[in-house]
Amino acid sequence: MAEIVRMPKLSDTMTEGVVATWHKKVGDEVESGELLAEIETDKATMDFESFQDGVLLHIGVETGATAPVDSILCILGKKGEDIKRILADADKNVIIKDKESVPAPSSSPAPVEIAAPVASVAPVAPVAPVAPVPSPLPATPLATNTRVISSPLAKKLADQLGLSLDRIPGSGEGGRVVKRDVENFKMAGATGMPVMTQEKFTEVGVSQMRKTIARRLAESKFTAPHFYLSISVDMSNAMQARKAINDQGLYKVSINDMVVKATAVALRKHPAVNSSWLEDRIRYNEHVNIGVAVAVEDGLLVPVVRFADGKSFATIGEEVRDFAGRAKAKTLEPKDWEGSTFTISNLGMFGIENFTAIINPPDACILAIGGISNVPVVKNDEVVPGHVMKVTLSCDHRVVDGATGAAFLQEFKKLLENPVLMLV
Repeated sequence: MAEIVRMPKLSDTMTEGVVATWHKKVGDEVESGELLAEIETDKATMDFESFQDGVLLHIGVETGATAPVDSILCILGKKGEDIKRILADADKNVIIKDKESVPAPSSSPAPVEIAAPVASVAPVAPVAPVAPVPSPLPATPLATNTRVISSPLAKKLADQLGLSLDRIPGSGEGGRVVKRDVENFKMAGATGMPVMTQEKFTEVGVSQMRKTIARRLAESKFTAPHFYLSISVDMSNAMQARKAINDQGLYKVSINDMVVKATAVALRKHPAVNSSWLEDRIRYNEHVNIGVAVAVEDGLLVPVVRFADGKSFATIGEEVRDFAGRAKAKTLEPKDWEGSTFTISNLGMFGIENFTAIINPPDACILAIGGISNVPVVKNDEVVPGHVMKVTLSCDHRVVDGATGAAFLQEFKKLLENPVLMLV
């Protein structure tokens, strides 16, 4: 008997999915456990395997189309089986809301088995990029009796530069060529860049990932009362320790690996910072799972280094590099990004000296890491060259108070300025 396969909920925050690729076409045999399609969620593109044997009788969401969770993804059954009644009955359970079709709630998320067959529910069309739309702007120079309208100063400057006024777009009233038009035209010729005389823009549809980032971070920023604590860390000893480790040639350690380790060890000593706001209670985590923000094409993913306080620099580095590669390839799985107790966002490698980050819920804090700057520092009452890194801790004031956050930062600073303490 034919069975409806519905759009699965592949992550805790997923509300709709996009079919990236179908690996089967209508009429193909499908076995249980066989790859049926690839579905783009709000965080990654994931393989979706069939849970039953059968023939693919109907595709409800075409490649590239978006559909809400629990909507009809496809129908599997016996070859030649009539599915019109199934589609008709499914259509009756659809609620029309805000001019969009939203599947009615069902008592069970499992595939619905219905005996008979109806008209096909059209898949939700994908959002297509809107082509650049030119907006009307100042018209091109108007000519009267083949003469270009221009200011005397513009004409004089054009003559001096050997430029023809009829080639210069005018921005003055009625398309009149003025001095700045001649100067801009000359500059464009020197740089090889075209002169823009019309406003242009391109609009593209918002990806599932960007929608989720927008929703979650807006909720965090507008719900959690953020406050910020900044501190400067002398990284001279950390850089020397990193060089000594890397010179051995056994493995490579980055400053980010040392930052993750220092954060994890400091959190073990300050569990109030390693906590979560759960509305009617606060959870103080005894384990330390560090979420490391990774930039990808569509936005940001935060894979989790679990039990980071007990891992070496090298192990942390291997995990973070693996996560970064799989994040960019969109092959991360839900278990890779779930369960963080604290988050780190590092923009130092992009030349950013200092910034603040929005808390990644349900974590109570996020640490923003800036780049290392070569600046003068005072040591033993003498000004000497130093390597300083600025960090800023964003705290949810419902959970963490100023003194608590400051104590954590002092411990973090001590560990990075004395890396040997992280090895004991």
